[in-house]
Amino acid sequence: MEKNYKLIVPNIKDRQRIDKYITVFVENATRTKVQKSINMGNVLVNGNFVKSNYILKPYDEIDIELPVPDKQEIVPENIPLDIVFEDEYLLVVNKPAGMVTHPAYKNYSGTLVNAVMFYSLKKKDSLSSLNGFERAGIVHRLDKDTSGLMVVAKNDAAMAGFVRLFKTGGISKEYLTLVHGVPPKPSGTVRSLIGRHPGHRKRMAVVARNGKEAVTHYAVERRLGDMTLVRCRIETGRTHQIRVHMQSLGCPVIGDALYGKSAADKCLPHLPARQMLHAAHLTFTHPVTGAPMDFVAPLPEDFLSFLV
Repeated sequence: MEKNYKLIVPNIKDRQRIDKYITVFVENATRTKVQKSINMGNVLVNGNFVKSNYILKPYDEIDIELPVPDKQEIVPENIPLDIVFEDEYLLVVNKPAGMVTHPAYKNYSGTLVNAVMFYSLKKKDSLSSLNGFERAGIVHRLDKDTSGLMVVAKNDAAMAGFVRLFKTGGISKEYLTLVHGVPPKPSGTVRSLIGRHPGHRKRMAVVARNGKEAVTHYAVERRLGDMTLVRCRIETGRTHQIRVHMQSLGCPVIGDALYGKSAADKCLPHLPARQMLHAAHLTFTHPVTGAPMDFVAPLPEDFLSFLV
């Protein structure tokens, strides 16, 4: 099975090989896979065949056909869940750091979906399938190395209700994060566009155009020498939003491998094993009954170790 992509090269000044360029801007495109596709004639530049060492020119049009890995069967797995709340419509779980939210390329097991599927089968329960089988019941996501509260819809009525809540701002999500340095003000709001980083396909960035609006409200909770504990409330849910916005303030999240300061991390009392970001507080109106819901997840041990 193949997937087609089209890229238009901007007015670049640096010399860039086509095989390297494609791996930056096409998700899951490895150098080996790209070179093989070029050699098979599945990559065209301005309608012409090229070699892997072709040097791109401004405004080149690249047509790409890349193989897509077959989807693997998603199986229930007996993985412990920290369930904060449950009724017939939804689950609220406290996700540990290190757990991927839902299966995707190279992560088809050990995810929250695998765990929730097992739990539901054991109880002879159901999960919403509105977002597809591989995202069964998942209403929103947290990064692998972000811990904290998440909601899971057990049926389609709950999922539809959550979709409405997200569209109308009916869900409030607050995070606690440890950052290097001190934000410029004790509290404030970061408003920006967030889009794909122009040179790093795995990173997001504050961009001037071709991004999505992102709004983060922050407040300093506690000063800890060269570190600061910050509470963030997000109005939008863009990829890596808090991590990108904290970096834009000059206060990257401690332990963040993508946006952080590894040299500063090494100067801490101990080296963080992951980014210090925790979804601590979640409030919403129940998507079916309309009852007010309010949940708090305590900080995990690895986070607390920096606060003593």
